[in-house]
Amino acid sequence: MKKIFIEKEIKYTGAELSPHWIYKNFKIQGSAIAAFVGPVEVKLTEMVDIEDVLNDEPIKSDKMLNFIIEDFEAELAHMVSNQRLFVCVIKEVLEEYGHKIIRSGDDLFYQGKKLSVSIATKSLTSSLVHTALNIVPEGAPIEVSSLSDMGISDVKAFANKVLDKFAAEIEDMNLAKAKVRGV
Repeated sequence: MKKIFIEKEIKYTGAELSPHWIYKNFKIQGSAIAAFVGPVEVKLTEMVDIEDVLNDEPIKSDKMLNFIIEDFEAELAHMVSNQRLFVCVIKEVLEEYGHKIIRSGDDLFYQGKKLSVSIATKSLTSSLVHTALNIVPEGAPIEVSSLSDMGISDVKAFANKVLDKFAAEIEDMNLAKAKVRGV
């Protein structure tokens, strides 16, 4: 899986969770994961999580670390599994920093407060995941935890650890599929 940390700040609105967004904007063709920092404001009309729409829970934050994963081979059920794997990778990296993180499904919690948002979906050509972590607690509609609460100030270094670990995990899974004989 290809990976990129995007240096420029990007406001995440939900429109970025679309097929070929990484390719069209950063010329990385094929299955990939991209990370970037920026404010988040997803209006209900742009949300793909129907439960959040029904509960009138838009997503908003002054500054988040966003990840978009696009996979051209995975069906939605497989992508939900990859989403959960990705969230587990983030949890492992945060724990390497010495923090106790609780995972519930695709959500991460630090000190009893929500740290992340995540959704998996399917387009006509690919499956997609958006996962984001609060960098600061300001701007969220609920009380949240953040990377700044954990003393993680080098967000790029943290993001690159996550990107490297997830890409290696996907590569290792692909190698595992290719080393066995059928029975």
